[in-house]
Amino acid sequence: MAWSLIHAGWMHVILAIINAHDWTMRYVTTFSTEVFSLLNSIIYFHKAVQELQRAHDDLSFAAFLYAVIGAIGTMLVAIFLSTAEKWQPLFHRYIRMGLAEYAAAISIIIFIGMPHVGELASLDRSTLHVSTSFKPSDPDRSVFFVQFWHLPVAWIFAAVVPGFVITVLFFFDHEVSSIICTIDRYGTKKPGGFAWDIILLGTTTALCGILGIPPANGLLPQAPLHSESLMHTEKEEILISVDGEEKVEYRDIKRV
Repeated sequence: MAWSLIHAGWMHVILAIINAHDWTMRYVTTFSTEVFSLLNSIIYFHKAVQELQRAHDDLSFAAFLYAVIGAIGTMLVAIFLSTAEKWQPLFHRYIRMGLAEYAAAISIIIFIGMPHVGELASLDRSTLHVSTSFKPSDPDRSVFFVQFWHLPVAWIFAAVVPGFVITVLFFFDHEVSSIICTIDRYGTKKPGGFAWDIILLGTTTALCGILGIPPANGLLPQAPLHSESLMHTEKEEILISVDGEEKVEYRDIKRV
């Protein structure tokens, strides 16, 4: 895996140098982004059902019922908080903006903390294994990095193929995320940051290969939240015709 990710790393750098983003933007449409986002949403729902099924098998019935309540409650509270900007005149404007922008995080923290309070604290729960020592979790490894230089030369060149597949997947994922963040309703313009993003992604991918861990990549559902958090209201002049006379009307338009 190490050489596959290292090859993917330098391929990302080449894509950034030749500014491949300009070419793909002509063919990747918003329809592609919506379909890809739908796929991610389905995967998340499927994963949630799997986790609830595992909770049903491993935990008591009471703990399983709370897992169901927590799953549904996290979603509903996040959706409710996301409408906070419309709660005028309740709370200060900046408080409403903070609640709306961090709705998902606030909801997750609330339902993670609830099982530790009151009678819910007695429920059994599944927790992640946390290492108590600073060393690799694999007992066969004594150092954090992979000794990738011991691989035969033939296999090093063979790793170019999976490295290319990883590059295509990551680059398309990055393009879809970029398009979602810069759709027309945000009123953004293409900056030079797209190329820097690809270089950063290639660097982290190669580093993950050297460390022997799965490569990290951006997730689509969170991508538009960055643009949403930067949006502000502007006044725009619009000429309208009333009884044959032109009048100027000001409308509030949200832009990044």
